[in-house]
Amino acid sequence: MDLKELEEKYTRPSNELVKDVHELEGDIMLLGIAGKMGVSMGSLLVDALRQAGKDNRVYGVSRFSDNMVKQQVDAGGVTTIACDLLHNADLQALPDVPNIIYLAGHKFGTTGNEDFTWAMNTYLPGRVAEKFRKSNIVAFSSGNVLPFVKLQEGGADENILPQPVGEYAQSCLGRERVFQYFSKKNGTPILIYRLNYAVDFRYGVVMEIAKAVLHGQAIDLRTENVNVIWQGDANEIAIRSLLHCTSPAKVLNVTGPETLSIRWLAKEFGKLFNREPLFQFEAEGTALLNNASECHRLFGYPKVSIREIIDITGNWLLNGGDEFGKPTHFQERGGQF
Repeated sequence: MDLKELEEKYTRPSNELVKDVHELEGDIMLLGIAGKMGVSMGSLLVDALRQAGKDNRVYGVSRFSDNMVKQQVDAGGVTTIACDLLHNADLQALPDVPNIIYLAGHKFGTTGNEDFTWAMNTYLPGRVAEKFRKSNIVAFSSGNVLPFVKLQEGGADENILPQPVGEYAQSCLGRERVFQYFSKKNGTPILIYRLNYAVDFRYGVVMEIAKAVLHGQAIDLRTENVNVIWQGDANEIAIRSLLHCTSPAKVLNVTGPETLSIRWLAKEFGKLFNREPLFQFEAEGTALLNNASECHRLFGYPKVSIREIIDITGNWLLNGGDEFGKPTHFQERGGQF
């Protein structure tokens, strides 16, 4: 399959998504749409609304420093607004809409730029929460706020107290706490969407492992296990979460059902590529693993299985497909991003 065929097959709205967006009242705004998930989420939402016979407008907000990304968002039927969210006049000029998906944040390049990271991840959410106090808000967060857990513990659920390592994870917990504060203060319905890790055939943990096997690079096994979810499934859950926002804010872990072995993934790609994977270091026995059973109760299991993800990703690389070039650093154990 070429890129267009893959995107058409794996970004098609599900019946469940179409049913849920039919219940959405009013317009929807994606803040920080220019990131890895936002562009595809915007077009998915537009398609779902059309199929549901709805005329809600979808806004996409970003600085749009890359005009190519703006063109992609426009092509998906999203109404784009160029805006520096940290500039208060820009923020206040945004239209008031009843549904917000908050995707803005900063991760890579945190080390040496900690002040900007805290401004984006912790200060800005307060400004956004005040601006959109009457809206439903799905606020993206990260599994990095949770502690490393032993593999046999089944992952950390929403009741486990956060133990963020490093300034990026600390600032993400700050984002959660700020949204929680304003949810209580203003009665704003909010869902904190705690994600790890979304994958696509062009980026993510699975692609990184596949690429390492294909090119004969050693794979770090210190963090030997991981959770992943197909980006299309993660996008659907984010949109459908607009119907589950509450005050006080609800925290929701979002990932796939498996605790995946990095070694097993590498060996599966080894079979596909007819290459022997290379490994380095020893497993330390703990990993950032989420228990997403509440998510699966609300929305069902992800539609795209890990076997499909492996096949899609392997064949994409074998056919010379491109990539986003944004590594996850899932092996990082000291919080340095």
